[in-house]
Amino acid sequence: MRRLKKIGIVLAVLYVLLLGVTYAFQEKLIFIPSKMPANHVYDFCQPYEEFWLAAPDGARLNAVHIQNNSQKGVVLYFHGNSGNISHLIHVANLVTRYDYDAIFVDYRTYGKSTGELSEAAIKSDAQLFYDYTKQRYDESTIVVYGRSFGTGVASGLAAENNPCKLILESPFYSAVALGKHRFPIFPIDLLSNYRFPSNEYVQRVKCPITIIHGTADRIIPFEQAQDLFTQVPDGQGTFYTVEGGGHNYLQDFDVFKKAMDTALK
Repeated sequence: MRRLKKIGIVLAVLYVLLLGVTYAFQEKLIFIPSKMPANHVYDFCQPYEEFWLAAPDGARLNAVHIQNNSQKGVVLYFHGNSGNISHLIHVANLVTRYDYDAIFVDYRTYGKSTGELSEAAIKSDAQLFYDYTKQRYDESTIVVYGRSFGTGVASGLAAENNPCKLILESPFYSAVALGKHRFPIFPIDLLSNYRFPSNEYVQRVKCPITIIHGTADRIIPFEQAQDLFTQVPDGQGTFYTVEGGGHNYLQDFDVFKKAMDTALK
């Protein structure tokens, strides 16, 4: 019994230490930024303008404005938790195919952007880019589009503003719910500094919402998107199931193309 007690104490101490490490380094578990030299020249097929916005805390935020001289409007796009703007050539091709302009945003520490990460800072930065977009386009022509991690940013932004459409590709129910799925042994409710409650946000969104998710997604379970869709006001959302689709390359499926044909018509 004494030996079992010692083992129990050791395991408890290790668990507490693991909790502390997880809390202290949660940004490393959530964000996988890919940095880019400040002098990098983006390789988009379309005419574009690279621009910077200054955050109140001094962070410099990098973005690209794809300029197709569209009469339809613009897609304000928030990517996932890895990569950067330079990886969005296929998105630029998709958006311009539907005759929209596009604005691609790099979060703090991603690409050329600088600053310290926090949920409040990411939300504030997103609003800066939305305000930039509103200065150049009528708000009734702004489509907010988020993918993966970016769906939490996009849904929160749409809840606070009045875009014409919200597109969520491979979304989570909330960052906390996703954290519980990935790390079931930890009290994520207490540990997480990143909550992004998309389930609450979509209830306040006033425009049509399109949700697209693959059934074979191993990063964000398909059920998270299903649960999120139950929070969308009746008659305001459309859910597209991509059978066999994983977390990436949904654009290769006909269902995804159908979703885009409807959302970006």
